Amino acid sequence: MPTDRPGSTLRPAKSKRTEIPAGPKAVISVRGANRLKSGHVWVYRSDVLSAGDAAPGAVVAVADARGRFWGSALYSSSSQIALRMISSGPVRDFPGLLRERVRNALAYREKLVHDTDAYRLVFSEADFLPGLIVDRYNDILSLQILTQAIDAEPVRAALVAELSAQLKPAAISERVDAHIRELEMLPARESGLFVGEKTSTMFTMNGVRFHFDIREGQKTGAFLDQRENYAAAAQHAHGEALDVFCYQGAFALHLAKTCSRVTGVDSSRPALEVADRNALLNQREIAWMEANAFDLLKDYSVARRQYDTIVLDPPAFAKTRKNLETALRGYKELNLRALKMLRTGGILVTCSCSYHVSEGEFLEVVTDAARDAHRTVRLIEKRTQAKDHPILLAVPETNYLKCLVLSVT
Repeated sequence: MPTDRPGSTLRPAKSKRTEIPAGPKAVISVRGANRLKSGHVWVYRSDVLSAGDAAPGAVVAVADARGRFWGSALYSSSSQIALRMISSGPVRDFPGLLRERVRNALAYREKLVHDTDAYRLVFSEADFLPGLIVDRYNDILSLQILTQAIDAEPVRAALVAELSAQLKPAAISERVDAHIRELEMLPARESGLFVGEKTSTMFTMNGVRFHFDIREGQKTGAFLDQRENYAAAAQHAHGEALDVFCYQGAFALHLAKTCSRVTGVDSSRPALEVADRNALLNQREIAWMEANAFDLLKDYSVARRQYDTIVLDPPAFAKTRKNLETALRGYKELNLRALKMLRTGGILVTCSCSYHVSEGEFLEVVTDAARDAHRTVRLIEKRTQAKDHPILLAVPETNYLKCLVLSVT
C-alpha cells in the first residue's frame, strides 16, 4: 500500500508495532486484518469494530484490536466498504497525496497508451485513488466521484487544480451517478462542468473517430476499456458482421474496416442516433437496428440467418453475486444463438464485463453453448480490459472484463 511520501514505493499493508497517529481511528477485526495482509485494500463494515468519532469521508488510522497499525484509509459512514486503504503509513495531507497520485497515474499511461486521444487517466483503486474515475476524451476530461472522501470540497479543488495544471484541458466535467451518491449519503448534485465551457468534442480510437458530449452516454461517456479489443476484433473480422449491444457503434465501426457489411443492434434509440453520427463522421455505411438483443437473436437463429462475424458485448448481467446464475443463463443463451448463426470459419467476439462472472465460468458457459450448438470452437485470443484500466493482482475487483475471440467451425 502506498505511503504519502513523494516517490514512495507501493507495497501491501503490513501491521507495525508503531505509535498510531493522532486523529480519527478505526479498529478492525482479525478477518479484516487478514484481508489487508493478503494485499486487498478494502475492509467491509462487518469487520470494523469501531470507528470512534470519524466523520464521513475522513482519513483514519487503521489498527487491529491488539493495537497494531495497518495504515491509513478513507472512511465511509454509509457504504458496505467502510474503509479503503490509501497508505501503509500516516497521511497528513490527503489533497497533496491525491495530487501526487494523479501525477503518477498520468506518468503510467504515457508508457502504455498509443494511437488514441481517449483513455482512462485514473482508475480508482488500481491507481491508489479509491472512488475516483477520470477519463480523457481529446480535450475534455470526464470525472466520476464515487466516495465521501473524494467528494469533499478541498479534495475536489486539489483534483481539478492538478488535472488543469498537468493537462490544460478545454473543459473538465463531472458525470454524476445519482444512485452512488444516494448510497454514499451524499447530497444530490447535477452533472456539469468544473472548468471551461466546452461540452462536446471529437476523439479517436485506433484511427476511428467518435463524437463525445458530456450530456450523453453511460458512465463517463464511452466504453474505453474495450479500446484494444475493438482493434483485435477488426483484425480477425471478415464478411458479413453483426454487432449486438452495439451502443454508440464502436465495435461496428472497427469491423467496417474489414467487413463487407455491418449491422449494429441496440435497444437504446439515443445510443443508435450517436452511432449513426459516428458512422457519418467516418464515412461508413452501417445498418442500425433498434431491437431487444435476446428477441432478435432468437428470431434470427430460428430463421437460420447467417453471418461471418458476430460481436456480443452485453451490459453487466451480474452486478451482485446473487445474480450469478441468472447471468450465466443469459450469457449461455446469447452465445448459443450466435454460434448457431455463424458460417463455417466464422468469428465470434464475445464479452462479459461482470466481475462476478469469473473467466473460468465465462469460458465454461461458452464451451457449453458450443457443445449444444454442435460447433467446434478454437480460441484465437483471450483478452481483458485496455492497459489504461490497470489490474491489481491482489484486488480481483479491478479485473472484470473478459473478451474472447473465437474461430467457429
